[in-house]
Amino acid sequence: MDLHHRSPEYNALLLAGPRFGPLKQAHARLIVAGHGLSLPLTTKLATLAVAAGAASYARLLAASHPAPDSFLFCTLTRAAAHRGLPAAALAFYRGLLAAALPFSSFAFTAVAKACADLSALRAGMAVHAHAILLGFGSDRFVQTALVVLYSKCGQLAVARKLFDAIRDRSVVAWNAMISGYEQNGLAERAIEVYKEMQMAGEAPDSATFVATLSACAQAGALDLGREVERRIVSERMDMNVFLGAALLNMYVRCGLVNKAREWFDRLQERNVVTWTSMIAGYGMHGHGHEAIKLFHLMRREGPPPNDVTFISVLSACAHAGLVSEGRDAFATMKSVYGLVPRAEHYCSMVDMYGRAGLLDDAMQFIRDSIPGEPGPEVWTAMLGACKMHKNFNLGVEVAERLIALEPENPSHRVLLSNIYALSGKMNHVEKVRNTMIKRRLKKQIGYSLIEIGGIAHLFRMGEKSHPQTRDIYQYLEELIHRITDAGYVPGTDSVLHELEEEEREFALRYHGEKLAVAFGLMMSPGSTAPIRIIKNLRICGDCHLAIKYMSAVENREIIVRDKHRFHHFKDGKCSCQEYW
Repeated sequence: MDLHHRSPEYNALLLAGPRFGPLKQAHARLIVAGHGLSLPLTTKLATLAVAAGAASYARLLAASHPAPDSFLFCTLTRAAAHRGLPAAALAFYRGLLAAALPFSSFAFTAVAKACADLSALRAGMAVHAHAILLGFGSDRFVQTALVVLYSKCGQLAVARKLFDAIRDRSVVAWNAMISGYEQNGLAERAIEVYKEMQMAGEAPDSATFVATLSACAQAGALDLGREVERRIVSERMDMNVFLGAALLNMYVRCGLVNKAREWFDRLQERNVVTWTSMIAGYGMHGHGHEAIKLFHLMRREGPPPNDVTFISVLSACAHAGLVSEGRDAFATMKSVYGLVPRAEHYCSMVDMYGRAGLLDDAMQFIRDSIPGEPGPEVWTAMLGACKMHKNFNLGVEVAERLIALEPENPSHRVLLSNIYALSGKMNHVEKVRNTMIKRRLKKQIGYSLIEIGGIAHLFRMGEKSHPQTRDIYQYLEELIHRITDAGYVPGTDSVLHELEEEEREFALRYHGEKLAVAFGLMMSPGSTAPIRIIKNLRICGDCHLAIKYMSAVENREIIVRDKHRFHHFKDGKCSCQEYW
């Protein structure tokens, strides 16, 4: 039957649209009129059923047709994949396979997308093999869908090989590669692909900018982030909620929280993610009062806060010592919004009490408020508080609980070792050290990163591979002399205590963050711009102290982003107010 002759039955289907109730009535009408086996009408009906979210109904229609064709299954596979019903798309693909019907590139593209959405790597690999077998391996639409699949499944080497093989890459392929690297923590590689895209003359779209800004946020690549912002503004791109959130997050993570707030205020559309990102941004930068103010504004004017919002609020309170505000927020979460606290909420509360020195309150909260056995993250927060406030007896008790929970995690033993050393129990330090050697547990290696003129420079402790090593070390020596004259005394407690006092001082002197700061200052004489450092671990106590002095003697703001938060060092003070 030619559909162009618009039969009453076809019109009834169009009229029903993607609404399940009217579609069932239209289906009944088809059967009554004797068109129940019409393949074009069945295809249209089943496709509309998928659009209505009734994929199982569409599957029954396809399965019960005596002579289904390739177009029926390919159309349904595609409709389900684009409707966000990946499991149904996979089922239609398998129906096509079972019926031994010809495949199209659209079917492969759709099912590869479905596997990506499900992160179903094994099914995706089978689809990939099938596509090659049937000669679709070099189809650029199929290749692009497979790049998306392997990127989402973290198989970046495979994704990159496929990406490099695509002759005429679409913006979708470029975006898949950029976001694949970014989502798997390889921000620098994502930035490289974005730069390659520019060289290739491919026009980026909104999704390109979202992924690139996320990579800039991760890598602290402020120069590129600003360049992307200029392009967004000059090209008058539609500032949708995703692009707005990505810009805001980039500025928060690159240390410019006021610039992030400017974008927040300019956004026409703000969702719960945007509000939460801004609250989290204030918390990370030590602006606890601003975070609370924005949270109250959100409760009055914004969308209802979700459980992630409350993690951000409680974390901001913990980092700024706002105990009563944190207690209120925790109570509100349950009583007003009916949200059930998760491990992260309990952890933030323990962290908040602990940082404020209220160790008894923290222990009481663990006993009275946390259902069941507290997880390792709760005891980790408690252990940090014990170390900070030098409560060594409780610290040892907590560390032993942690080691029983996670015997293979080296950081617990490192903390226990430091607690023993701080309390003068050197024989216990030796025992912990020997256990770590026996179990082959290694401490994570720290590094610090600084970007100069768009190029990232990485420094580890005692780094000697930098081409300007000799100049950096000489500059740092002079800097340490100057801060020592100003009153700095190395805090040698920050180093594992198997070293002698003199060796400890030497090890501290060449920590990555000190080398990175020295390099930044050396490369920008006379500048008033802040020095920006990114560190993969928590900043150590001695570097924190030294950088405070450096900010004063050099009269420069130094911003360090560590694993947990931002430290803005200025005039010999830090924004964290020693809460870190």
